[in-house]
Amino acid sequence: MMSISGFAYRIGAVSDPRGMSAKAARRALRTAAVPLIAAAIALGASPAIAQDREQVKVAFAHTLPNVEGKRLVAVTVTYPPGAKSLAHHHAASAFIYAYVLSGAIRSQVGDEPAKIYHAGESFYEMPGSHHRVSENASDKESASLLAVFVVDSKDEPLTTPDKAPGSQ
Repeated sequence: MMSISGFAYRIGAVSDPRGMSAKAARRALRTAAVPLIAAAIALGASPAIAQDREQVKVAFAHTLPNVEGKRLVAVTVTYPPGAKSLAHHHAASAFIYAYVLSGAIRSQVGDEPAKIYHAGESFYEMPGSHHRVSENASDKESASLLAVFVVDSKDEPLTTPDKAPGSQ
């Protein structure tokens, strides 16, 4: 399984409540509902939270048959107005080519100054780069980009957010 961000949650089979007392059946349903509610909150079910974060979707992922040990992974990143990504690093082996599909993206890689890229423009990140800023440059329009990774086949995860100062 490839993970860009987020997490998976497995819910086990729920027993058939027939034969249970009504009280036991209600308790079983409440117990099953708690992880679902927690997952919804963690995944940003709140509209206020969802609006300030990017949405990442894998477009394709394929092993490169003529480059042993490498794969090509493409993801679309969509930013609602004013949204941004956390500062992050990508897999150590990843070379990334980014093409702005719509809107305008503000990006800062390493110690270079931040730059705004508009639809039709592109930039790249060298392996080991620190992506300090990646955000929608507009507070009014959505923006999106296509990021294409050339990465070692076993290098996971593709993106690791920076740790907050003071966290372990």
